[in-house]
Amino acid sequence: MLIPSKDSLHFIKNLVNRFSTLIASVILILLNANSTIGKESSPDIIMIIVDDLNDSISLLSPSSPLKTPNIKKLAERGLLFTKAYCQSPACNPSRAAVMTGLNPSTTGIYGNKSNWRKATKSHPTFFETFGKSGYQVSGAGKIYHHHFNGAFHHTASFDEFQHMAKQNMPPKKLNGAPEYGSRNTDWGQWPLNEKETIDYKSVDFCIEKLATRIPSKPLFVACGIFKPHSPFFAPPEYHTNFDEKLEIHAIENDWDDLPGGAHKLIQPKKWFYKGMMDLEKKRPGSYRNFIDAYAACIRFADAQIGRLLAAIDEYSKKDNTIIILWSDHGFHLGEKRHIEKFALWEKSTHVPFIVVAPGITQPGIQCNVPVDLSSIYPTICDLAGISDFPQNLDGKSLLPLLKNPEFNWTHAALSTYGRGNHAVRIKNWRLIKYRDGSMELYNVSQDPNEWYNLAPDPTYKKTISWLMSYFPKSEKAPVVDLKPKK
Repeated sequence: MLIPSKDSLHFIKNLVNRFSTLIASVILILLNANSTIGKESSPDIIMIIVDDLNDSISLLSPSSPLKTPNIKKLAERGLLFTKAYCQSPACNPSRAAVMTGLNPSTTGIYGNKSNWRKATKSHPTFFETFGKSGYQVSGAGKIYHHHFNGAFHHTASFDEFQHMAKQNMPPKKLNGAPEYGSRNTDWGQWPLNEKETIDYKSVDFCIEKLATRIPSKPLFVACGIFKPHSPFFAPPEYHTNFDEKLEIHAIENDWDDLPGGAHKLIQPKKWFYKGMMDLEKKRPGSYRNFIDAYAACIRFADAQIGRLLAAIDEYSKKDNTIIILWSDHGFHLGEKRHIEKFALWEKSTHVPFIVVAPGITQPGIQCNVPVDLSSIYPTICDLAGISDFPQNLDGKSLLPLLKNPEFNWTHAALSTYGRGNHAVRIKNWRLIKYRDGSMELYNVSQDPNEWYNLAPDPTYKKTISWLMSYFPKSEKAPVVDLKPKK
């Protein structure tokens, strides 16, 4: 038996060490290559968030004369949810629910002044989740509610963010009605140059982020479009199409069958409608001008979305870019004798919602199943292949519906405004239950304007019992309203 010399052993040991180092280096290179391949194959995410855009557009109401050609083009690329509903008919609780995937009843975020970040400080938004997953995350405009737009656009959510530009206000009210409302309820042609608007500047920032992206990282860009939020200002060119006259469907006795809970919830906002009717008597044509100005703001918002879509086509990965558009809630223009949101009816909770996911959604497809926006968080994580996200979300991934709009979806769409006030929307029904226990029930397939409250009719006792099973089983106390940091 040959016994190697010490020199031979030393030579063999060095050879093994060098070979091991070589193998380790090759493995590291392969791992890095796989990591790079994974990042390059990750889809870009472009999210468009529109404020106060209701279902008056022809995309959701085919008989409406109000066209939104750019939003329509986006819908033709992917899937339009024709029955999508916000989590709350108010900016802050709605947006917080989408960004966290948690319903207001879970977080206690019920109002516009609720400190949502304090209430969910241990729970990451989907912006944070995507950032930790290797995405370059940028945003501009109104993403969170503007009371907290500055204080909570922190580095954990965005790599870069452009705060919502200050509202460019005219020197005096434009509507010629000093007795109605405030500067925030004004309307008219303003400013002359659209480049001076909040939304033009927000879209410019997002276009820049698309054009100057980091090639090695997937991109998440969120663009918050402020219009058609009040005041209803839009540049003159968007007020020119007077053939697009929105018609408001209302009846005088619409409040006769509403329960006490509805009256109590709407009471603080009744002045919007009453004041408008008083103004119309004094200044005929004011109401029509108000509605037309809202339509002008929608046309303006659509044009800005068109600018962004053109940039997406120019700069993004065309076959690997997911585009999502949604509105935070609807808006009443006089339906049910109500102006503003802050109600649990169809017009204040029904919103546009579009998902374009190449390889998943087919072009020009519609899904008519009621869904709510808390589903956005798990859905975009599934689409991007991200598994490391909170598993305690209230929202359910819409991936099955994106693949097959006829999928047997067993979940209802839930909306909440204030603790104890909830609306459920499923199939042909809407049930609203208020904190005092009073209710409204509508068969929306037969009564789309929700004029006839069926809740007092004992015939519908079983229907009400079934729908109530979708309401939250428990509700967190309201988050204490805190003054946001300036």
